[in-house]
Amino acid sequence: FVAAVSTSWHSNEDDVYRAPPIDRSLLPTAPRAAREPNIDRSRLPKCPPYTAFLGNLPYDVTEDSIKDFFRGLNISAVRLPREPTNPERLKGFGYAEFEDIDSLFQALSLNEESLGNRRIRVDVADQAQDKDRDDRCFG
Repeated sequence: FVAAVSTSWHSNEDDVYRAPPIDRSLLPTAPRAAREPNIDRSRLPKCPPYTAFLGNLPYDVTEDSIKDFFRGLNISAVRLPREPTNPERLKGFGYAEFEDIDSLFQALSLNEESLGNRRIRVDVADQAQDKDRDDRCFG
């Protein structure tokens, strides 16, 4: 006499507890782009130019590689200062100008992402030289 093996522990798909889907943007391991950038919006410029400072750039970076890095954002200009004594050599930092505030905000979320073999710094460009800009700013 062979006892039938109970298989009652196999439940129907419908009975299986399903965890709610995980919002990956909340995980510390989430890709930076999925997380809300930790940026103080009050630091963002009130009106154009919407410029990001780019630091720790590889010395072989090009305008095209910067545009590719910010692919999908409305980038209007890239400035890569060069060494005055050696115009072939970049200074290792630059600026990216964006057409709208949202593109700048998204660009800031790429801070510490890798470009070439370096983790680049993306920050709001210092507008100290434009102190009177707020007076000209409407909207």
